Amino acid sequence: MRIIHCFRSPVGGIFRHVRDLAVEHSRAGHEVGIVCDSITGGAYEDALFDQIRPYLALGLTRIPINRAISPSDFGAFMKSYQQIRSLQPDVLHGHGAKGGAIARVIGSLLRVNRYCVARIYSPHGGSLHFRPGVPGSTVFMLERILERMGDATVFVCEFERNAYLEKIGRPARRTVVNYNGIDSAEFISPGLVEEPRDFEYIGMMRDLKGGDLFIRAFAEAERIVGHPMSALMIGDGPDQHKYADLMVQLGLGKRITMLPAMKQREAFRMARTLVVPSRAEAMPYVVLEAVAAGKPIIATRVGGIPEALGARNPALTPPDDWESLAQVMARAATEPDWFKTTQPDMDTFESTFSSRAMGQRMIELYHSIQDEVCGRH
Repeated sequence: MRIIHCFRSPVGGIFRHVRDLAVEHSRAGHEVGIVCDSITGGAYEDALFDQIRPYLALGLTRIPINRAISPSDFGAFMKSYQQIRSLQPDVLHGHGAKGGAIARVIGSLLRVNRYCVARIYSPHGGSLHFRPGVPGSTVFMLERILERMGDATVFVCEFERNAYLEKIGRPARRTVVNYNGIDSAEFISPGLVEEPRDFEYIGMMRDLKGGDLFIRAFAEAERIVGHPMSALMIGDGPDQHKYADLMVQLGLGKRITMLPAMKQREAFRMARTLVVPSRAEAMPYVVLEAVAAGKPIIATRVGGIPEALGARNPALTPPDDWESLAQVMARAATEPDWFKTTQPDMDTFESTFSSRAMGQRMIELYHSIQDEVCGRH
């Protein structure tokens, strides 16, 4: 099959998800291409694109796509349509709100022209992070309209599917849960540097991901244990300067160091315990990668994280509650057996979150929809 993945931002979990699918499907003999934003990302993301270029038989197309809805969307849509039509895809798979809109609208236009193409949408959180009210209700209405232009919605966890049911309504089209997966080579500990920090935050510097909560919880955890500790914040994002100001305000000095985005396993080596303080998530790869690497992890009880760590895991804390987060961080820093009590069953974990299984399940869905829309039996 000829498969095109459409998404806006080539950073974070969506980018990792698409890269994994591209590699798995290319190895299985399919032709894969990507259409995404040219504004977001930097040298680190460019290097990741370079790694997967050999697997992109249908190429990489990058055009400006703004995060917010704007008049420039029309130009981005027209450029996407021209490029996608020229590639004659069998499958258009949109990821995130903007990518989902591009894939489903363009796929529907191609279908009007009697072109046989499957239209798939994976929210990856996206619109589902909004709450009822303005602008949430408008976003949910648009999702409901776009749903009828697609053939299937693929969720990365049960939480995401339940959020869709609650906020948008019962889907009119097929839905599938296909967990994010990671490669078997990642189930090996990368070890620690000679002098690791106590805690680390890895990800986008955005309040949605809880960077401010991490800073406040770290300061409170120091107060609880009664001595200074050390931490890292690794990543890039719009709230980075605000976080630097908050550290100064709380008198943390050089005890929290900020570093730019880097390879995840390299980041894992730099601190003993990972903290994921997100206010909202779907199924974050950083959690899966940390568990596979045998790394202690503290996380908020949001999205599909409890599905990965276990619903009753004592490492989980309520979202948007830095005081509870600080209590768990203090226990992780002072109780020798804390990690043993929080590590999920690894056999179950590895069989559930495999990238090969994820890729195969997606191909089976693509084939099934292709058979339906093209009248094959």
